Amino acid sequence: MKKHFIIATALLGAGIAAQAANVDVTSDIATSTTWTKDNVYNLTKQIYVRAGATLTIQEGTLVQSTTGVGGSLAVSRGAKIYVNGTKDDPVIMTSTSDTLTEWHEGCNEWGNLTLMGRGLIGASSDSVRDRGTNTKTPTGLNVVQMEGLTDDSVNDTYYGGNDDNDDSGSISYLSLRYGGKVVGLANELNGLSLGAIGRETDIHHVEIMNNVDDGIEIWGGTVNLKYLNIWNVGDDSLDIDQGYRGKIQFGLIVQGYSTDGSQGSGLGDNCIEIDGAEDSDAQPVTTTKIANFTVIGNYLSGDGATTWRDNARVQYHNCIFADIGEEAVRYDNTDGDGAQGYGYNGTLSWADTWTTAYTNYSAVNWVSDIYADQADCYPVQTSGYLAEMKGCLFNYCNESDSGDQILALGIVNGSAGAWESNPALDNIVTTADPIVGFERGPTVTRGGKSVALVTNINPCAQNEALSVANPEASDGFFVNAPFRGAFSSSYNWLAGWTSVDQYGMTETGMNGAAPGASIASGVVVSFPSEFGVEYEIQGADSADGDWSYVASVVGDGSYIQYGDADLQASGFYRVVVK
Repeated sequence: MKKHFIIATALLGAGIAAQAANVDVTSDIATSTTWTKDNVYNLTKQIYVRAGATLTIQEGTLVQSTTGVGGSLAVSRGAKIYVNGTKDDPVIMTSTSDTLTEWHEGCNEWGNLTLMGRGLIGASSDSVRDRGTNTKTPTGLNVVQMEGLTDDSVNDTYYGGNDDNDDSGSISYLSLRYGGKVVGLANELNGLSLGAIGRETDIHHVEIMNNVDDGIEIWGGTVNLKYLNIWNVGDDSLDIDQGYRGKIQFGLIVQGYSTDGSQGSGLGDNCIEIDGAEDSDAQPVTTTKIANFTVIGNYLSGDGATTWRDNARVQYHNCIFADIGEEAVRYDNTDGDGAQGYGYNGTLSWADTWTTAYTNYSAVNWVSDIYADQADCYPVQTSGYLAEMKGCLFNYCNESDSGDQILALGIVNGSAGAWESNPALDNIVTTADPIVGFERGPTVTRGGKSVALVTNINPCAQNEALSVANPEASDGFFVNAPFRGAFSSSYNWLAGWTSVDQYGMTETGMNGAAPGASIASGVVVSFPSEFGVEYEIQGADSADGDWSYVASVVGDGSYIQYGDADLQASGFYRVVVK
């Protein structure tokens, strides 16, 4: 992708720390508690929200941990957290080294946020203290101790159970920065860790900036996620395992480095890495759909855009993959931890997964203790094949590395090293920039490899990303978004609440292009909305005329169609964010 210079915009929140009193958090939260934005909460160690308690964090609250101390926040099974950030007043969790105004190279400065729930997990290789090894059947008895936590309580540091509808609270407009404190060898904290979280938990607008291990890691469960911004992660940006069966839509992944560490521990590895289960014949197995992601890789030394392991079943719809270092589709087969990979014990082969209907629910190790009907256990995929890429755009991906796999699967046409678009799947191979642009800094060496950080970005869609043949069908979670990638042509949802905006690394606001209007009863103004954002529809006599108020609409995440008989077909209309 060509690199464009983006003019940075105003910063936010620079005065938070100066205006608030410091409160040291030294004890676990055993009774319901509220943290307010007139204080800065300093995590002095690993702090647990214990079962039965609820932690509510008010919008605009700053949660910190002194750099190097290793404070973190973990929400146990049976506890809840409500992170009530807003677009204009986000909740920030970071280290004391974060100036809140400028990016710095660093990670491992504090811990993370961990949530543990009671959803089903496919974790047959793990042992449980006083219980022995988990089974490969979905009985609801399998539990796993969360990585990175030092408390040895089965009740408060384990995740897993029999309730896919479990409710751990809600998270909105949360920025997590410079975390991942290393507890021990191969025992690092992710930016956001989600273990067996149920679908009644609401998570949207979450950012991870600079983390030593994965950005967001999900083990099992059914939680749905929307609007994710993941930058400069030291391992995998999004990592999924142990039978995850939720939905994910709208995400920006920008690969880079967080510190001068090895790949996978400071320098980005795979953009999206997905395992089916701890062993590929375990139930449940990861069966999910990811729609409208924009993925910008480290083209100098990054690994795969999408990595597939241990019978993972994933549908990628209407995504953009650009500047990928190695394979756009990376077939790892196993995770290297003793699992058996695709095709083991009667499970489908890698190739067959791409040609088998989504309704093929494996009978291997299935029991009906929780779900009598397997369709109820695997509800996310509603059409197509168990593994597929449709409506995706590939821009400056490493064709020589991924050509054999991507061509053999029919994702694109042509020959290795010379991809061509596949009209049947609406997959596009293009050199035309799919987003308005971004700028990289100078090439440096980190972890013994070359990397050039993205320093500015305008991720709004342009060129062939402006339309897609089959937008995701609205279903109460998925939004019918008629474009490829995570952003429409007219609204950058990074604005206001992210460090990317705060550090002056993105162009914010509208690009000035008015949504198209079509005549129905009067005129209908159509535009993709973001959950909770208030929009103002304005009208004028000409494109460069004086804009005046027409109506206000609050976004619900759907593609809004506003119609009014008083709107004139000869007029000009635009939508702005209030």
